[in-house]
Amino acid sequence: MQCRPQCGACCTAPSISSPIPGMPYGKRAGERCIQLDSDNRCMIFGQADRPLVCSSLQPEPEMCGTSNAQAFAWLTQLEQLTAP
Repeated sequence: MQCRPQCGACCTAPSISSPIPGMPYGKRAGERCIQLDSDNRCMIFGQADRPLVCSSLQPEPEMCGTSNAQAFAWLTQLEQLTAP
């Protein structure tokens, strides 16, 4: 499955606790990653300094749903279920 154009849900909805270039302390849930470009594409995709959690997250029908709103809702719920 390919990422939905203009989505960016997986780079916004979840928290990331590891450093991201430009965000040395990671990011909070719901915070837009600084590495998203204006088309919501990851500017460090495939690069070594991309966080492991980002590299391991792959688009799946269950996660992405049929719309950006569904993807945000699923990822937000997952974040809430896994928060300490």
